Amino acid sequence: MKTNNVEYTTFSGWVDPPADIVPALTDDLTCDVAVVGGGLGGMSTALRLAERGQDVVLLEAEFCGHGASSRNAGQVAGAPGGDLQLLNLFFRTKMPGMIRLAEHAAHHVEDLIRTHGIDCDYEQTGNVFAAVSRGQLGRVRRVAKILQRAGGHVELGTSEELGIPRGFLGGMREVVGGIMNPGRFTSGVRRALLSSSARTFEQTKVTDITRDRGQVRLTTPHGEVRANKAVLATNAYAGEWDITPPRLSVPIWVTEVETEPIDPARLAALGWTSRSGLVTQHNIMENYHLTPRNTIVFGVRRLERGTTYPLPQKKPDPRLVEELAQAFATRFPSLPDVAIDRAWGGWIAITSSWLPLAGQIDDDVFYSIACNGHGLAQAPYVGSLIADLIVDGERHEDLAALWMKKPAFPRPMMMGPLGLRTIWAVDRFNDLVNGSRRNARRGSAPAA
Repeated sequence: MKTNNVEYTTFSGWVDPPADIVPALTDDLTCDVAVVGGGLGGMSTALRLAERGQDVVLLEAEFCGHGASSRNAGQVAGAPGGDLQLLNLFFRTKMPGMIRLAEHAAHHVEDLIRTHGIDCDYEQTGNVFAAVSRGQLGRVRRVAKILQRAGGHVELGTSEELGIPRGFLGGMREVVGGIMNPGRFTSGVRRALLSSSARTFEQTKVTDITRDRGQVRLTTPHGEVRANKAVLATNAYAGEWDITPPRLSVPIWVTEVETEPIDPARLAALGWTSRSGLVTQHNIMENYHLTPRNTIVFGVRRLERGTTYPLPQKKPDPRLVEELAQAFATRFPSLPDVAIDRAWGGWIAITSSWLPLAGQIDDDVFYSIACNGHGLAQAPYVGSLIADLIVDGERHEDLAALWMKKPAFPRPMMMGPLGLRTIWAVDRFNDLVNGSRRNARRGSAPAA
């Protein structure tokens, strides 16, 4: 696979940055609720609050949709994120609520698309936990049992039965959810927000959040906002203020790339008739997404932890892009001459438990981390539930399923550089063993 003319970008490959960036805050304001962060979670919170008659101000350091909301793989998940076998082992009683939340979140996104007429190439295809080895196929079967026992809607099958490329042995499809262009979806939610009564300020970095005279005070370079309540919807960027609970989340950098347009006849020969998004069952997944522009978006495979705030803007590492290209060649052996056209990345948030979570700091500051790689669906849904909680004073059962009574979080396991490197090495060892077995059956030497 060719990687010699890749365009590396500090933003997303899905969509261009907006041309109508809203002016920054230059005055002092008061409001009912202030929302910090203009990702899908923050925008959905502010939009719902505005729809319910609240005086709401949203503050975004760059422009709405600048972060992970527009940089991900474009898969609207219908199941929880993380290692579901481990989550079932340690949090079995929470599984029904987590699965209900995930499926409701996917339907909520579909409702947003319909309500606001968002053109984002959404396809209700579901997504497939795809196996690249017999070991992964066994893992898929175990995960399917866990999900079905807890009320999830999934189906098992071979690659032919699921309509996925023949380079995969088979897998499990989430019946709920699908694929989309996340950049266009985020832009659509942004347009809805800017058309609402919410006061939005972009290029307005919050430098401090404190309490003063019974209100929450949010300080910015050129003005401040005083609010009766505040919502921290900052995802991976949540660690910049003293008010944020320690270890609320771990910032992790992930990479996505996109191929050049591929001849439709060659794509048809893959057998990808379902068009479902694919997620391999490595410890650190690979994802694959067939787009309407006849390209394939794929990524992750390696994680990099952020260690200091503010988090830096980054471009993808060419060495990782090359590694992703090698994985692509293994999964799609009939496309060896296809080139990577562009590469991008972004910071996502991982919680120490791998559970989505939300909660309160005292009675006036709310927070949520509903992501762990599945924020495209869960972040806007949880944001809307937090807005309803602020207005009604009652928690929806889906919000109650991830509510934290106290904002206290353990140190994350295996999320340091050594732990992440170890997980990556285990995946590569298993790939090598499985590749050797495949080649032995074919009577050829192992591939590099």
